Amino acid sequence: MEEIILNGSDLSLEDLIAVARFNAPVELSKEAEEKINSSRALVDKFVEEKRVIYGITTGFGKFSEVHIPEDETKLLQKNLIMSHSCGVGKPLSIEIARAALVLRTNALAKGFSGIRLVTVKTMIEMLNKGITPIIPEKGSLGASGDLAPLSHMVQPMLGLGECYYKGEVRNSAEAMKEAGIDTIELTSKEGLALINGTQIMTAVGAITTYDALELLKIADIAASMTMEALGGIIDAYDERIAKVRPHEGMFKTTENVRRILDGSKNITRQGELRVQDAYSLRCVPQVHTGCKDCIDFVKTKVDIEMNSVTDNPIIFPEDEASISAGNFHGEPMALPFDFLGIGLSELANISERRLEKMVNPALSHGLPAFLAEKGGVNSGFMIVQYAAAALVSENKVLAHPASVDSIPSSANQEDHVSMGTIAARKAREIYYNSRKVLAMELLTAAQAIDLRGGADKLSKATKAVYDLIRQKSPRVEVDRIMNIDIEIVDELLADRSIVKAVESEIGELKA
Repeated sequence: MEEIILNGSDLSLEDLIAVARFNAPVELSKEAEEKINSSRALVDKFVEEKRVIYGITTGFGKFSEVHIPEDETKLLQKNLIMSHSCGVGKPLSIEIARAALVLRTNALAKGFSGIRLVTVKTMIEMLNKGITPIIPEKGSLGASGDLAPLSHMVQPMLGLGECYYKGEVRNSAEAMKEAGIDTIELTSKEGLALINGTQIMTAVGAITTYDALELLKIADIAASMTMEALGGIIDAYDERIAKVRPHEGMFKTTENVRRILDGSKNITRQGELRVQDAYSLRCVPQVHTGCKDCIDFVKTKVDIEMNSVTDNPIIFPEDEASISAGNFHGEPMALPFDFLGIGLSELANISERRLEKMVNPALSHGLPAFLAEKGGVNSGFMIVQYAAAALVSENKVLAHPASVDSIPSSANQEDHVSMGTIAARKAREIYYNSRKVLAMELLTAAQAIDLRGGADKLSKATKAVYDLIRQKSPRVEVDRIMNIDIEIVDELLADRSIVKAVESEIGELKA
C-alpha cells in the first residue's frame, strides 16, 4: 500500500483507516523530524538551566509543586508510565490501538512536545513491524487526556507488559526484540508527551465516524428495499422537497433513494394506492438528513483533532516558551462523540419502525403476519423485530450523553473532566447495534419482496441487493435459526458487499 507520510498537519480519516485497518506503512516527513529535534533541544536546555517547568523538572498533577532533580528524571518518566497504567476491561481492538499509535505519532510530529526523535521513530517502527499495544478500554476521564490507556500504549516501547505480535499475545520485550526494534528509556518530558493527549477517544471516535459514513449509505439502501417491499410512494423524495428545505443531507438522501429506486415497478406515486405513507417511509429524507448532517459535523471535528497538539506543557521553540495549558482536555471531542452516538441511534430507530411496518399485518398493506407463509406453526420474522426493538432500546440508554458528567481527580487539581472517551466508546457500541438493526431490516425486506411477488419488479440497484442476500440467505419458508441469517447479512454490511453491489450499478452514493 502507499506509504502515509506523517507531518502533524494533514492526516486524513482515510489515511488513518489505511494504517489502522489495512496496515499501510508510515514515515515521518523531513520537516517533522526537524521540528521534533528543535523542540527537544529546547527541553534539554531547560533541564540544563534547571528551570522550574511543569512535567519537565516537576512532578505531575497535584505533585506539580515538587521539584525533580536531574538524576531522577528518567525514573520519573518510567514511574509515570507504570503508575498511570490503570486501565481495566477488555482490550481495545487492534485497529483502534493502531489508530491511537498513529494519532499520537502525528501529534508529536508537529514539533511542540519536546520529545526525542528516537522515541517517535520507535512508534513508527512498531506500526510498520506489527507491534500493537494491548490497551484496556476503560479508565480514562478524558481530561489530562487519556492518561491510563495511553500509558498502556507506551508499555511495549519500554519493554513492559504484553502486546500483540504476529496474531498472538506476546511479552513486549521479547516481541520488540524479535521484530528488531530497540526498546527505549524515556527521559525528561517524554512520558508526559506520550500520554497527555486525546488520542484514545479520537481513535475510537474517528474509526466510528468513518464507519458511520458507510452506515449512512446502508440506511438509504435499507429504506429503499423497504419501499420496494411496501409499494412506497416516491413523491416524498422529489428533489423539490430538498430545495425548499435545503439542508445538505436532504439533497444526499433524496438523490440516493431516487437513484437506487430508479426503474422499480414496485414503488408507487401519490394517490395510486395511498395518499401518503407513514413517517417511517415518508420522512426518511428528513430523518436521514439529521443523521447525515450530524455525522458530517462530527467528521469536521475529527479532522481538526487528528492534526492537533493535545499534550502539556506545549513547547514553542521560536521564542523558547513552555506554556502549561489545557489542550489535553477532551471537551471539544466529548460533545461531538455524544452527538455521533445520537445520530447513529436515530438511523436504527427509524429502521426498526420500517421493519415493524413490514411484519405487522395491520400496517403492511396485505403482507402475511410476521411474514410467515404458514403462520401459527411458524413465527416467521416476529422475533427479528423483537431483537431489533431490543437493540434500539439499548441505544436509547447508550445515547445518554457522557459529556454532561464530570468528577474531580488528582486532589481537585483536575476538577473538571470531559468523559470524552466514554462518549466515543458508547458511540461505537451504538454503531454496532445500529448496523445489526439495518441488517435485520434488509433481511426482512427481502422476505417481504418475495411474499409480495415483487422480485422481478425491482430496480437494478435493489435487485443487486436482493440477489446478494438471497445468495447467502434463502427465502424463509419454515422457521429456522434466524440469528444465523442476521449475522450473514450483517457481514455483507461490514465488508461493504451490499454498498459495492449498489454502487456497481448506479455509481457512488452520497454519505
